Amino acid sequence: MAQELTLICPGQGSERLSALLATALKERHYQRVSWLTDSLRNRRLLVAAAIPPSGVNLELYQFLAFLRTHPGCLEGSVGGVLVDGTGDLYTKAAGRELVLSASQAGCVFPGRPLVEATGSLRNFTVQAKNAGCGLEEAYRLAISDLMDRVTGFAPPKRQRPKLLVLHASSRATSNTLALWSRVRAHLEDRCHITEVGLRNGTMEDCAGCPYTTCLHFGEQGECFYGGVMVQEVYPAIREADAVVLLCPNYNDALSANLSACINRLTALYRTTSFADKAVFAIVVSGYSGGDIVARQVVSALNMNKGFWLPDRFCMLETANDKGEAMALPGIGERAEQFARIILRQLTV
Repeated sequence: MAQELTLICPGQGSERLSALLATALKERHYQRVSWLTDSLRNRRLLVAAAIPPSGVNLELYQFLAFLRTHPGCLEGSVGGVLVDGTGDLYTKAAGRELVLSASQAGCVFPGRPLVEATGSLRNFTVQAKNAGCGLEEAYRLAISDLMDRVTGFAPPKRQRPKLLVLHASSRATSNTLALWSRVRAHLEDRCHITEVGLRNGTMEDCAGCPYTTCLHFGEQGECFYGGVMVQEVYPAIREADAVVLLCPNYNDALSANLSACINRLTALYRTTSFADKAVFAIVVSGYSGGDIVARQVVSALNMNKGFWLPDRFCMLETANDKGEAMALPGIGERAEQFARIILRQLTV
């Protein structure tokens, strides 16, 4: 059953955004609130913001600061994000930064929680063609669809959820794998866990096959390049209730094999919905930048591939030398807490 929508609009809106919101909200039950005076817990939230040519909406950054300094302020809420730009840049960057901060503050997001509009609306070209309409109408339809999904989303629960853990690290030296082992110890009695390592040296990246080629192989449950993706990852993804990515920070980015794995999910995504599958991540940085990697997970798997994003979906730690992660103060308690987060959101 759809719930009432709560609207938050940081900063001055554009005329286009205001007009399309008014149309989309015309026959909906909603209320507009301020994060400074109203509770944001247990709501169905839509954050709608306009991005000026500079890419800097100062009030949006004030909202981000509020989220980061008020832990749990979005507890129990489900969210979506609408970003309206005046140019071709900055819309997705603003959206994924907001989603990461909101997740850490307790908000859950359905798959594809961002509707972004560049100034030209050219990013709606495919949607407009598929719907047989103009660019602005495709934009309006996307807003309405997002509102429906935010107000109707219910995270699936299982008695014994199936977790697929993907990594490309060496057990002998990896802080990330060592940290996962500590988390896993608290999950094994309640979850079915499958681990797939992507370090076999044969992990081909996606080469961008034509759509029809990718669709053809996807319909067969395969990919043109075969290998571990087809033999192990695809079958495990179909069965999984959640994917856990183990992400050491490589030059402020996901490792090459994990990136290739995500890219090659496209063939499966052509024919398989990931909407009922959650994504979690453990990110370990040698010095800093874990939030950059976490935002990549948000944009790649939640915004693009449609996995739903649990609240506090990622565990962010800093460790460099071998074994350093396990010596961090309070690491045992944080590992147990992250395991509890996973169980709370996936189990009945």
